[in-house]
Amino acid sequence: MSKAKILIVEDEFVVAANLEAILEERGHQPVGIAPDLATAIELAAEEPDLALVDVNLRDGETGPQIAERLRERGVAVLFVTANPRMLDGAKADAIGVLTKPCDEDLVVAAVEYALSARQGVVLPAPPAGLTLLRAA
Repeated sequence: MSKAKILIVEDEFVVAANLEAILEERGHQPVGIAPDLATAIELAAEEPDLALVDVNLRDGETGPQIAERLRERGVAVLFVTANPRMLDGAKADAIGVLTKPCDEDLVVAAVEYALSARQGVVLPAPPAGLTLLRAA
């Protein structure tokens, strides 16, 4: 899989920094960490291939709105949240959801799955721990 530009939308610094380190170790290019809607939209100008988006950020439950705006720009989205039940109205705007806490292997497998889906690759079942929200 080719390396990708990935936006991290997360307001908990330790979680965001951990995701950033995992992605960098795998050769991906994090384009930045966005703790809120405004920053996420600003960083979308970097044209990421994928965004890892938390639901509940420092400006409220703006994750679904961010996902919608990113999808309009052609960015694939994976939600990474401790409360996936908050996503009922946003399911069409993301490939899937990872429930926090999630380990490094799951994050890597889910990112690779989402990037492959974005490129139109026919995929087997998603990795265990990634719940699909729409057809990949």
